[in-house]
Amino acid sequence: MSAIPFKDVIRTVRYLRPYRGLAAGSALLTVLSSLAALLTPWPLKIVVDHVLERQPPSGAVAGMIGSFAGDRVGMLVAAVVGGLVVALLLSSLHVLSNYANTKLDQFITLDFRSELFLQAQRMSLAFHDRRRSGMIIYMINSQGDAPAGLIMTLPLLAESLLTLVGMFWISVHMDWSLALASLAVVPFLYYSVGYYATRIQDRLQQVRALESESLSVIHESLSMMRVIVAFGREEHEYRRFRTQTSNAVAARVRVTVRQTLFALVVNMITAMGSSAVLGLGAYHVMQGRLTVGQMLVVIAYIAAIYKPLEMISYTIGSLQDRFINLRSTFELLDLKPDIQDAPGARVIRRALGHVVYEGIQFSYSGRSDTLRDISFEARAGQVIGIVGPTGAGKSTLVSLLPRFYDPVGGRILLDGADTVGLTLQSLRQQVSIVLQEPLLFSGTIAENIRYGRLDAGKEEIVAAAKAANAHDFIMALPDQYSTVLGERGAAISGGERQRLSVARAFLKNAPVLILDEPTSSVDSKTEAVILDALERLMAGRTTFMIAHRLSTLHHADRILVLNHGRLVEQGSQSELIRLGGLYHQLHEAQWARSRRGTRGVGALETLETLETLETAETPA
Repeated sequence: MSAIPFKDVIRTVRYLRPYRGLAAGSALLTVLSSLAALLTPWPLKIVVDHVLERQPPSGAVAGMIGSFAGDRVGMLVAAVVGGLVVALLLSSLHVLSNYANTKLDQFITLDFRSELFLQAQRMSLAFHDRRRSGMIIYMINSQGDAPAGLIMTLPLLAESLLTLVGMFWISVHMDWSLALASLAVVPFLYYSVGYYATRIQDRLQQVRALESESLSVIHESLSMMRVIVAFGREEHEYRRFRTQTSNAVAARVRVTVRQTLFALVVNMITAMGSSAVLGLGAYHVMQGRLTVGQMLVVIAYIAAIYKPLEMISYTIGSLQDRFINLRSTFELLDLKPDIQDAPGARVIRRALGHVVYEGIQFSYSGRSDTLRDISFEARAGQVIGIVGPTGAGKSTLVSLLPRFYDPVGGRILLDGADTVGLTLQSLRQQVSIVLQEPLLFSGTIAENIRYGRLDAGKEEIVAAAKAANAHDFIMALPDQYSTVLGERGAAISGGERQRLSVARAFLKNAPVLILDEPTSSVDSKTEAVILDALERLMAGRTTFMIAHRLSTLHHADRILVLNHGRLVEQGSQSELIRLGGLYHQLHEAQWARSRRGTRGVGALETLETLETLETAETPA
């Protein structure tokens, strides 16, 4: 049984601690059920030996029958009633045990899934960049019951072992040779279980990986539904899902066949043992060493002994599934989040918003020098514009401030304090973010705005919506603030979703604001509405605004120009134009298009300009 990971078993048992009383009750019911099971064959013995064979009762049987000892009809009635009482007792204990075990199973599963969910949220964005969401979902949903499943096998194993010991002890007192003969199958069962357990784990791991990949395909396809429909790739995605799931099904069938063959081997071993005991018992009856009733009791006990032996074999075999699930879930729980509170991290109250980047170096896994030696200062209340070609590191630069990632070199100061020395929760309370793609939950409009501050009242939500120029379109909806947005806010337009994101930022009221191209995907009219709201939002806040449209940076106190991960220029708009570098080239290119009659410069056009000028020589 070396395949049983006892460290995982011991670690799993700790999930019982909050439910010690319920677990103790379950253990007591297990003992009582085992004792009650010992009474099951005795009414049959009384009927055969003392009612039909007319043998006088003695010992424990005489005590059971009591005053009916000399009355055959009375003994028959006592045996029948006793059988019903034993059946009722076993059924009642089963109901109570099932109730206790179900509560234990559900509460432990809830606790473990919650722990997995919390751990997944603790992990950094870099971790989630490397992992597929579908696999995390599969782990939480499909493997989250592994500890409860393992714990719930303990009462079954304990009941089987107790029943085995009790019945074997009684069988020995009736006919020791029969009892010993019944144990002849144990070595074969032990070897079979060990052989199965050591050879099934790799196949189960393969099945788990294939099944989780199937869920990942579903999650990815549903997330990309608009793209799938737009390109008419429904059949392609269906074939991809079908192929992946067929592989998982084939692997599962192969494992199930092996599990069924194992069950067949166990059944045949116990069947041979039962046949041997039956033959030997009948021979002893013929010799007069046993009565027919005694033989029936022994046969019943032996059959009952094999039942727990089979249960133990099946349970240990099926536990391999649990062990595979436990191993993968414990691997997630054992991961140390790479972004976490430093020892002695302190809580920061409301910050002034003075931000300093000192010699920042950063690289993604598999990519070097995403950011190289970035240094600049943003005083409280200043607006900092950030421009540069695609891949220059603009979004990465602002993502380091709330510690979505940590730099590999240098440091970031907020009001003179290194952000690594602040608690994550208090640091992120200082930052509001409005992204290029407005991310909304499927709940109501009010719930999405309230996400900025969960204790906000209705009046505060309405005030935030008005400040974000969202109140009017909300009131025009049939359900107004109770409108359910659906998946990713599909019930409203992109510009309306962005205004709700701005309202959410208003409600949070953080001193530092990050705007990551918030108007790049909307039309000019909607852009004007959003920019009007953003100007109110930026008032009194330190703002970092990433933009491809240079016209949106006219109010910036300083503009940072990034190229290939380096800060190649910084200064006011007029200073950068006079400098004649990359920013000047971008500015001239946009004005040239404007003079040719282009009404505004689209995000795609600006992006193309940036990529064209990406390799331009610019002064550092």
